[in-house]
Amino acid sequence: MRTFMKGFVYAMDGIFGSWTLGRNFRIQSIIGLVALVLCIALNLLIWEWIVVFILIGGVLSLETINTSIEKLCDLISLDRDPNIKTIKDLSAGAVLIFSVISLIIGCLIFIPKIILVFS
Repeated sequence: MRTFMKGFVYAMDGIFGSWTLGRNFRIQSIIGLVALVLCIALNLLIWEWIVVFILIGGVLSLETINTSIEKLCDLISLDRDPNIKTIKDLSAGAVLIFSVISLIIGCLIFIPKIILVFS
């Protein structure tokens, strides 16, 4: 149980580190909170809540992995290295892909509900 708790504390340190180190993580967290407020305001169905939580968790998780890859690459070399640039670009691309898909799914969930509110 003690090692589990240590692991949990280390994981929380990682989340706080993502917040501290990553401007994008902070921006994406705020967007996630806005999405949750919309879930409440628009009275989403349970399956829609689940989808929104999965999308928020996926984006934030990928951003955390991206930040860790960037920091690891910076430890390896601060010089301009085309291989490190490729690694950083690939991990940033993964975040972008999931973020765009999340935006599209979010629009599919939220826009019809917003239209109903204003019609």
